[in-house]
Order: sequence, then structure tokens, then C-alpha cells
Amino acid sequence: MVCGGFACSRNSLAALNVLYILVSFILIGVAAYGRLSAIVTSLTLVGSLIACGVFLFFIALTGLIGALKHHQVLLFFYMIILFLLFLLQFSLACACLAFNSEQQQDLVERGWNLSSDATKNDVQNQFQCCGFRDQDLLNGSLGHPPCVKVNLGCCHDSDAICCSGNSNGTKTCPCDKCSEKLQMQIHAAFKVTGGVGLFFSFTEIIGVWLAMRYRNQKDPRANPSAFL
Repeated sequence: MVCGGFACSRNSLAALNVLYILVSFILIGVAAYGRLSAIVTSLTLVGSLIACGVFLFFIALTGLIGALKHHQVLLFFYMIILFLLFLLQFSLACACLAFNSEQQQDLVERGWNLSSDATKNDVQNQFQCCGFRDQDLLNGSLGHPPCVKVNLGCCHDSDAICCSGNSNGTKTCPCDKCSEKLQMQIHAAFKVTGGVGLFFSFTEIIGVWLAMRYRNQKDPRANPSAFL
């Protein structure tokens, strides 16, 4: 049977959704590992990754069941949801690739403003930096928790306000700014995120096309005489 046949369409759609299920398990596993190993202490970030993994799992499961059973209703809803996901992911991927350095810094700065102290501690500990731009500001949108809490080497025996949180500190901050440490990583993250998002968005539109094609094909096992 040629690849455009019923069995090939069914197997291709099933294989694509098995791949999505594996990706969803990877997302959930990475989030759980990061939380258990104390690499990531922000419950919001962990919860977001797990939510994305669970959402992708249920979409893929719907597509897999619809493919195996040739279920018209499941395949219809699978097509609609996957197409909407394609539009969203394609738009975000193009936006990530189109951002210049200033726009990237501005977006990350806004993310820092909205982050909890736990998330800021994660960043400061991971990249051995203190504060985003203004290292002496401990309160306000660009503030940060005292860096001594994450045992930074640059804060050892320093009474600077960025390290100790003591407003009477006289020394200047001995640590690098996180904006400087993160510059290359931010640029690479935007490009990788945009590239991966663009790649997966095209797999999603292929899934929509496969589901639509497979949904309109006749099952030869249900009516063999139609193919005689």
C-alpha cells in the first residue's frame, strides 16, 4: 500500500502523537527533577512546566486514540486545538527570532520585576551574580533578596547592601550584575527557543494535515467492498 493510504495515514498520525507524549513526559520529568534536586525552588516555574507537559499529554492522547479508533469527533477537536496551538506557537517563535538585544533585555527585565525572591535567588546562585541592573536596590520592582542568602563567593565577609541587606553598608557591591552575566545566555535562549518553537509548530501543522486527511479516508476494514 502506498504512503497516502489509510494505514499509512493512521500510523503516521499515531507516531507523531507518541512523539508528543514522550516530549510531555520529558517536560514533566525535567520540572520534577529540578524541584527535587533543588536546582529550581520556584513553585511557579515548576508548576508552569508541569502544566505545559500535562496539556501536551492530553492533546497527544486525544490524537492517538482518535488515530487508532478512527474516531471522527476526537479527530475534529484534535485538529482544532492543534491548529490553534500552531498559530500561537508560530507567532511566539517568530517573535523570539525577531527580538533585538535591547528588546530581549527589556523583556527579561520585566520578567525580573515580576519574579519572586525564590526565583531571583535561583538566578543569582546559578550565575554567581547579584541584582539585575541596580545592585544596591533591595526594594522595588528591580530589587533583589540579599545575596548572602545564596552563599555567593563574591559576598564573602562583605557588608555591602547588596550582600547583607543592611542599609548601613558602606562598601560597593563586589559582585557582577546579573544583566551582564545573562546577556549571552539570554540571546542564545531566544534564538534556541525561537528555532525549536518554529520546528515544533511545523510538526503541528503536519499533524493537522494528517488528521484532516485521515479523518476523510474510508476504513477498508469497515467496508471492504468499497475498494473492489
